[in-house]
Order: sequence, then C-alpha cells, then structure tokens
Amino acid sequence: MSDEQKHYHIWTMGCQMNEADSRRLGSQLERLGYAPEALPEKADLVVMNTCVVRQQAENKIYGRLGSLKTAKEKNPEMTIGLMGCFVGVREATRLKKEFPFVDVFMPPSDTSALIEYLYENELYTEELENRQMRDLIQDSDLLLPIEQRGNAVLGYVPIVLGCSHACTFCIIPYRRGRERSRQRTDILTEVRSLADQGVKEVMLIGQIVDRYGQDLDGDYDLADLLRDVNGIDGLERVRFLTSHPNWMTDKLLDTVAELDKLCPHLEVPIQAGNDEVLKNMRRGYTVDDYLKLHDRIKYRLPDAAINTDIIVGFPGETDEQFMDTYNLVKELKFDKVHLAKYSERPRTVAQRRMEDNVSDAEKERRRLMIDELFKEILTETNKKYQDQTLEILIEAKKKDRWQGRTGDNRLVFIEDERDLLGQLLDVKITATRPFSLQGELVDKTVLVNS
Repeated sequence: MSDEQKHYHIWTMGCQMNEADSRRLGSQLERLGYAPEALPEKADLVVMNTCVVRQQAENKIYGRLGSLKTAKEKNPEMTIGLMGCFVGVREATRLKKEFPFVDVFMPPSDTSALIEYLYENELYTEELENRQMRDLIQDSDLLLPIEQRGNAVLGYVPIVLGCSHACTFCIIPYRRGRERSRQRTDILTEVRSLADQGVKEVMLIGQIVDRYGQDLDGDYDLADLLRDVNGIDGLERVRFLTSHPNWMTDKLLDTVAELDKLCPHLEVPIQAGNDEVLKNMRRGYTVDDYLKLHDRIKYRLPDAAINTDIIVGFPGETDEQFMDTYNLVKELKFDKVHLAKYSERPRTVAQRRMEDNVSDAEKERRRLMIDELFKEILTETNKKYQDQTLEILIEAKKKDRWQGRTGDNRLVFIEDERDLLGQLLDVKITATRPFSLQGELVDKTVLVNS
C-alpha cells in the first residue's frame, strides 16, 4: 500500500445480520490500513451489503449500482465490492456478467473474497503479507470500527447463520445457505470484547435463533448460551431474535424469566392468522399452536412484549382468510407488527408453484387495514405508561433529543443537554404516542458522561 491513506465506504441495507457483517468488515478494513469515508464517491473502496428479502429492497440495489458505475467511470481506480443476499451463495457467476464493473462478490457473512482481492492487489503493507496474518484478519471481528468506538451502545452478534427451514415465500435459505451455528467460544469471546469496548446491550441473532446448537455436538442450546452471555461483566441488557413458534421451548421461556439481563421482548412471527395460508407458507404450525404458545409466554412472562411478522396478500389468500389475520391481531394486541405485502422472490416454492393472484391494490388495502388497527392498539396500550417511571437505556441522540428503549423495546425520547449516551436511567413518561413515548429524567443529578 502506498503512503497515501486509503478510505472505505460501506452501504448497509436490511437486517441486523447485515449490520453485524458490515461491522466486522469495517474492523477488518481498518486493520488493513483503511479509514472510513462518509461519501462513497470519495472512497477508494465501496462495499454494498445488500438485502433482497423484498422486491423493493432489490430495486434499491440496482439504483445504487447505477450510481457506482458512474463513479467508477470517473475514478477507474475505485474498488467496488458487492456483498450480502443479492450475491447469495451461488449468484456470483451470473452477477459478474451483469455487473462487470464490480470487482469482488461476497456471499453473506463471508468477507474472505475481498480480503484476498486486496492482498493479491498489494493494497496493504508488507507486514501483512504472510498467510498467518491474513487469516487472523479474516477471522477477527472483535474490534469495533473507528466511528463506532466510544458511541456503540448496541451490538448485534450472529449466532446462527443461514436457514434450513425453507418457508415457501422466503429467499433466505437460497441466499444465505443452510443453517450453521457458531461455536459458543467464538460467540462469548465476541460478546466479551464488545462489552469491554463499552457496548451495553447485545442482541443474539439468527434466522431461527431458537435453533441454536441443533447442528452442533452436545446438548448446549440457546437457553444455555443466554445464561453464559448473561454472566458477562459490563453488559446491561441481552436480547435475541428471530424466534420460530415451533422452537420456542419452555426451557427458553423460563430462562428469559429468570435471568436479570434478559429483556422481556420476544420476536415471534405468526405470518398469517389462517391455517390454510400457514400450510401454504409451510410454517409448520396452526393458529391454535400459536395461541397456545402465546399463552405459555404470558404465563411465564406476563409483562413481555410480543412482536410479530405478518405477510398480507400471499398467493391464494382470500378476503375471508385475511380477515382471520386481522382478527388475530385485534385479539392478541401485539406490541409490534412488522408488516409486509407479499413479494415474489426467485427460486422460492411460492414463486415456482403458486400464482401471485392478489392484486397490488388489494395487498395495499389489506396492509393499510392492519396498519390502522395496529396504530389503534398501540395508542391504547401505551396510555398505561403515562406518568409511570421506566428504566431506559439511552442509545443515541437524534437532532435535539436523546433516544432510548425500555426493556420491552418501546422507544422513548428525552430532552436533556447533558451526555446521556449508554446510560441506564429512570425516566418518567410525560406523553404517549402510538409509536413512541416522551419522558424526563427522574433524578436530575444522575451521573452522566463527562
């Protein structure tokens, strides 16, 4: 590498898994001597970490690639990398023909192709030219990137990569590959490192996070891992997502109820409230199964927030079947609904074998119905927090307000001129809205950052 400082820019879209992958890549690039750059057109290396779970997300990728092609025409020395689900585990050959200006294609959670490319093009110093050092860099994901050091309150830690469940609508198994659990020693080392660097909350993530350890030797599972993470000094809170109704065991629920750092916040997708639709989605449970799980959760964790995912307009979904979903939301009063219109994804069973026969207009009508219902539910639910004192972890400052969350993942805004970042504070709620709460510090003399 020349004496001139080289810069990188990573554009990340999509899920928490991509956020974790980008953090790891940023750390690796900085160990190679790169510095972060906010503007992609000024960077020597630009990496797009992509999501294709919906067609709308994929459309954004094509638009950004067009901009990068223009940037590279102006600066031929720019290196462009494409990473994530758009590349998948087997799409690189096709994409190389479609986007010849892209230099490196990386599957999700695997940065080795870029590291090898940079090595082969002698983009870093002689001290890193031996294979042992390159392997160390490829494997290291422990040091936070420069821009996150000192201000990263939350840390996403992948524990299960890929997915083998293959719901008929889901592209993830085809793009992220089969399910693989990471070794517990690697996970715990990463969490300890994040805590040592000031991270206060970690979220253990996987496409079906409850299946952690199913592919490893022994009987060590997610509940056991949570116990070990809970014992790490420096952490204030621990969360995990995304769960699957078939794999959320009583042992896991009892663990969440028992451990002091585990947040009463569960992500349990239902996807639809009708058995025939669930069968066509290949979800593996019935509405009654889900209702029984809901009861088990509330029995052990009566104050837990239960968040869910719902897809409207799945192939063949009738209006009557949609209303089953609508009525289920009305009955269970979820604390958050991640709502999406069905979007045909290549290679999935639904795309190959089912007709996408619900019009876009009808999908939007159904989406708006549930969206309005959910807003009404939250408006009423959040009223109970008025004048209550809640424990809030302050995550960031947005404009003139501090932003934090309750243990059950409700967004709270606070106005205060002092530096509250990373503090776990008692806040009295002064106003409630559907999607956020407003509050003020109970102890005005609380110790804050200097």
